[in-house]
Amino acid sequence: MAASYDQVVLFGDSLFQGATDLAEGFSFQAALQKHCIRRLDVVNRGFSGWNTEDAVKYLPEIFPAKSEGSPGPRLRYLLVLLGANDASHPWSHPTQFCAKDEYKANLKKIITHPNVVAHNPKILLVTPPPLDETKIYQFDIEENGLDKLTRTAANSAEYSQLARDVAAEVPGTILIDLQDALTKHAITLTPEYDASNPQHHNGKIPLLGYMEGNGGKGFRGGLGQLLPDGLHLSGEAYRVLYGLVAPHIGPFPAALDEKDQKSEFANPFPDWKILADEREARIKAEGL
Repeated sequence: MAASYDQVVLFGDSLFQGATDLAEGFSFQAALQKHCIRRLDVVNRGFSGWNTEDAVKYLPEIFPAKSEGSPGPRLRYLLVLLGANDASHPWSHPTQFCAKDEYKANLKKIITHPNVVAHNPKILLVTPPPLDETKIYQFDIEENGLDKLTRTAANSAEYSQLARDVAAEVPGTILIDLQDALTKHAITLTPEYDASNPQHHNGKIPLLGYMEGNGGKGFRGGLGQLLPDGLHLSGEAYRVLYGLVAPHIGPFPAALDEKDQKSEFANPFPDWKILADEREARIKAEGL
């Protein structure tokens, strides 16, 4: 196997598992790996369908205890994105529900677990994205004939707030507020939505993705572009996430040269120009 660089790990559910996909010309993981190229390896540990209970259960296997003198790579950055499944309702089948107090406790267990803390990584805690309840209604009620929704926008928003609370309560944790960023971006994609108009917030005109108002039909607006199935991210939504995350990874020296070796994120292997200079000096010394 190839020698490993230190790591950026994406730990979460399908929203990170799907970060490898190329959607609308963009791949979140590929973009992040390009940002870290020759400095850090971006490792995907996204597990479709998982909630925080599952993540806590298997964390010791995913992040084994760091042994003394271990030559293994160091975990430099841990991105955690969990909660979209926890926020499903308990009557959904198969159930992925996790109660709010347990969800919050599980997030804290993950980011303070001894196997994680041993690496002293920078923790980036990502809120679950907004939920497009209007699309979930189409899937649950109209297509599958259920009598009630398995997920709702208001409940999902409460889990996003819990993630914010955890980031505020655990020192050193960086909050990546994906719920807020995507909501605001969706509004910019919705010309008919006036965020300054109080009617958009008092029930006469529904919030994006909520079934309230509009005769109970809801109003998708720009969320339709960002959450095609109401839950998972489009390429454009992953671009928004990348814009939030990338500034916290690094900074890296601009050049891959000798000076770089003094950096916290030194390139362990020399730039080709350094090798070329060494080769040229050797050739001259040999009189070739």
